[in-house]
Amino acid sequence: MSNASMYDLSIDECINLISATGHETSVMVQGHMGSGKSSILDALALKHPNHVVCYFDCTTKDLGDITIPNIAKLGDGTGFVTYLTNEELGAHHNAPVIVMVDEFGKANPGVRRALTRFLLERKVGSYSLHPESIVFATTNLGAEGVGDSMAAHERNRMNIVRMRKPDVTEWLEWGINNQVDHALLGWVRDTPQVFQSFEELKDPEENPYVFHPRSPRVSFVTPRSLKAASDTLKHRAELSHTTIIASLIGQIGMRAAMDMMAFIDMADKLPSLKSIKDTPHEATVPTSAAAVCMVVYRALSSMERDWIDNWLVYLERLDPEAQGMFANGVRSPKYSKRSMVMTNAGFTKWCVANNYMFSSDLV
Repeated sequence: MSNASMYDLSIDECINLISATGHETSVMVQGHMGSGKSSILDALALKHPNHVVCYFDCTTKDLGDITIPNIAKLGDGTGFVTYLTNEELGAHHNAPVIVMVDEFGKANPGVRRALTRFLLERKVGSYSLHPESIVFATTNLGAEGVGDSMAAHERNRMNIVRMRKPDVTEWLEWGINNQVDHALLGWVRDTPQVFQSFEELKDPEENPYVFHPRSPRVSFVTPRSLKAASDTLKHRAELSHTTIIASLIGQIGMRAAMDMMAFIDMADKLPSLKSIKDTPHEATVPTSAAAVCMVVYRALSSMERDWIDNWLVYLERLDPEAQGMFANGVRSPKYSKRSMVMTNAGFTKWCVANNYMFSSDLV
């Protein structure tokens, strides 16, 4: 492992860094394509609800899109030129803003030069941002070869950090909270190499799933393309088998699509949610570990208050590893339904009996 990768930050660490220091120094987040850089803005908006959210997409801008001339008239008939700023930079709000300068490394040189003062001093034209404003930028890794570059003086105006890809545990946690298809979650759990960095691979063929700048793959697995594949899989009852495969190939590549479809065929044979809700004592228990894993992920993502008790009856019929997977999923601080499940009397009793609940979790 290189020294650089030892200090790559998770997305949460990037968010915390920007939240703490972004009003003083602009943080530039460099990261793999499709790894969630753009979602940093939404996370910061939740942490700073009194800030106005602004998104500036550098790839759609030319120099004239940053400021435009405006004529100011004086009473004696003379005048002078002032400049109006682009609303996406947020200077007109006269309130704290969060500005994401997206794809800075892909901006044309004139735009990058025009934004250097904004990134360093929080000023554009004659306007200054509110002192509590947060400014950050994002760009891809230069090694990906997708057109990102910055001059030394531009880099020196920012705090540049590298964001790593999520690991399988982090992404599964996100997927459960964002209703990602349970079959896809099961496949990802069994295929953690889909989050490997191309920088770890001497030969692109060592990992047939991910992007590599020396490979001609036009489709590959990223966190973003996995979400797109999930959206397709949710409609598999409406689409032909061929259509689903073709769509997956276009989203995540041939090898990943074919491997994932083996999981899809198994997922469609799982016990229905209705059978677990209505007859938990009789609902089918899958025989394979992968299928059991998918049942647990499906329960975590679709859990509602009115069938927690019946789910616990069914859970007792699963093996201890699956029961532990469910309990640890519920106890994750990021699980969106954590409070609903953990305050259920039956779940509390089950956890205590199985030694999965500690006093600190009940606070």
